Amino acid sequence: MNKLKIAIQKSGRLYEDSIKLLKNCSIEINIGIDKLKTTAINFPLEILFLRDDDIPQYLEDGIADIGIVGKNVLLEKRNKIKIKEYLGFGKCRLSIAVPKSLVYKDIEDLNGKKIATSYPYLVKKFFSKKYINADIHEISGAAEIAPGIGLADCICDLVSSGTTLFMNGLKEVETILKSEAVLASNLDLDSEKNNIMNKFLFRIRAVKKAKDNKYILLNVPNNKLNKIIFSIPGIKSPVILPLENSECSSVHTVVNENDFWGIIENLKSLGVQDILVLPIEKIIL
Repeated sequence: MNKLKIAIQKSGRLYEDSIKLLKNCSIEINIGIDKLKTTAINFPLEILFLRDDDIPQYLEDGIADIGIVGKNVLLEKRNKIKIKEYLGFGKCRLSIAVPKSLVYKDIEDLNGKKIATSYPYLVKKFFSKKYINADIHEISGAAEIAPGIGLADCICDLVSSGTTLFMNGLKEVETILKSEAVLASNLDLDSEKNNIMNKFLFRIRAVKKAKDNKYILLNVPNNKLNKIIFSIPGIKSPVILPLENSECSSVHTVVNENDFWGIIENLKSLGVQDILVLPIEKIIL
C-alpha cells in the first residue's frame, strides 16, 4: 500500500502538539534523535520533519502530501495548496506592536513608520487596504528587538501571550490576522492517497469533537425528568436508564465545553445533586 507523507515541524511551537495529535489519533511512531523522517507503525503514514517555513513549498512540489503548518505561514508564502482542516492548536495572532512610549491613537499613526517583520506580504496587504504608507523592513528571527536597536520604529510579529512584547518594551496596537495550526494538502493527490487522507481526517475530527465536549451522568427524580432533559441540550437526545430506586433515573449526555458551566449551574438550580463529569477520548458520529 502507498504511504501518505505528512510534513510536520521538526522543532518549535507546533511540534509537540502535532506529535500529540498523531498519538490521539492512535497512530504510533518512533521518534529518534535528529531524525528527518519516520514511518507510522500501525497506519500508512510517513512523517517528514521539516522547518515550518519550508512545509508549504514541499507540499506544492509534491514532496509531502499533507502537512501541519501555521495558517500565517500559508498565507504569507501563497503556495498552491489547500487547507483541509483547522486543528485548534498553535493559536496566535499576527499583530503590530509599537514602543510603550509611543502615544498611539489609531492606524494613521503608522504612516511613514519603518516596520520590521518576517511577514512582508501580509503586512503590505493589510496596509494597502487601510491606505497606510509605511516602510516594510523584512527580517528573519527576533523582530521584537528591532525598535530597541534602532532598526525599525515598530514591528509586526506573532503574538500568543504578549509576554515577549512586554519584556521588550512594546505594546500591541493592531491585529492583522488570527492564526492556528491547519492541516494542508497538495492539490494533486491520487485516489489511494486521498483515501488515506480522508481516513486520517476522520480520526482527527473524532479527536477534536471529543476535546470540545464533556460526558455527564446525573441521577434525576422521575418527577423532574422532563424539565431536566429540556435543560441539557447535548449532541443528541440524552440516554435515560432506570435505577434500582424506581423513583429516579440515570441521565447520560454529551455537552459542549463552551456550554458546560452554564448547564451545570442550571442543573444545580433545579436541584440536581449527583453529577459525574467524564473526559471523552473520541466521538464518532
